[in-house]
Amino acid sequence: MLFELHNELREYLYQDESILWAGKPKSGFFFRQIDIFLIPFSIFWCGFITFWMYSAYTTGAPFVFLLFGIPFVLIGLFLLFGRFFYDVKQRKNTIYGLTEKRIIIKSTLFSNKIQSINLQTLSNIQYSEKLDGSGSITIQQGSINKQLKLDSIPDVKKVYNKIIEQQRDK
Repeated sequence: MLFELHNELREYLYQDESILWAGKPKSGFFFRQIDIFLIPFSIFWCGFITFWMYSAYTTGAPFVFLLFGIPFVLIGLFLLFGRFFYDVKQRKNTIYGLTEKRIIIKSTLFSNKIQSINLQTLSNIQYSEKLDGSGSITIQQGSINKQLKLDSIPDVKKVYNKIIEQQRDK
């Protein structure tokens, strides 16, 4: 699997670059801290729009009221269920890479999206680690305030230390 990840990133490397580390986010369904707020909010949203649609239907309101509610039903369903499937699919189609010069993030959910950040211009690097050793690294780039996040990385401290080591070597 490591060889496949290296191959997928190889075409985005400069001539004098090599991949020092490549990885993927953890797979599967899991809850994030924001879900403490989003789950109750999405239940409330779905309950309200269900009440709206039911009231519009049973009171004989104009058909436009039912049409008006459809986008809100779709938003509610996405908030309640769809965002979890979207998150799983997005992480499945994401690859992270570290070279001597930069960090590369490749995402292929709907199209090829390549993001990179130069190690020399990093102004702030933070990581958060869970009990199982996985976590996220948030990287901020100097004056242009560009921010990247390497999300749900297994063994996040090891990756963080590699980034710091490469940054020190420059």
